[in-house]
Amino acid sequence: MIVIGVDPGTGRTGWGLVRSGGSRIEHVDCGVITPGTRLPLSGKVKLIHDRLAAILRLHAPDAMAVEEVFVAKNSHSALMLGHARGAVLLAGAGADIPIFGYSPTTVKKGITGNGSATKHQVQEMVKLLLRLKEIAQEDAADALALAICHTFRSPAVQQ
Repeated sequence: MIVIGVDPGTGRTGWGLVRSGGSRIEHVDCGVITPGTRLPLSGKVKLIHDRLAAILRLHAPDAMAVEEVFVAKNSHSALMLGHARGAVLLAGAGADIPIFGYSPTTVKKGITGNGSATKHQVQEMVKLLLRLKEIAQEDAADALALAICHTFRSPAVQQ
């Protein structure tokens, strides 16, 4: 089973793919989609969608795990996150793959055992679980954490 995790954002959208089989999880690929500051919001959303759709065509994952929108202190930030998340959901729906949402707390608890873990703790655990030589970039590490969390929670993996 191949799972893609996606950490949406209009400034940076992290993505990470893992393959699971039995009790083993391995890193497939990861990266960050960075639209840049010069594009208008519509251009950023289109770029996120188009690049993620290309990644989905290339790797053909079996499922997508996406960070849920959380209540932000800044309503503008939450709205921007919603736009990016919409582009991600549309790309996943266009690829006809099941999409699962996870809260940041659920992911942190699933990866580290602590729902209040720091970003660095999550990055270190992703590195350890996937046997990476170095820590993945922050947004990519968050996306890999989402994919790992889904594999831990998916009944197909537990068979």
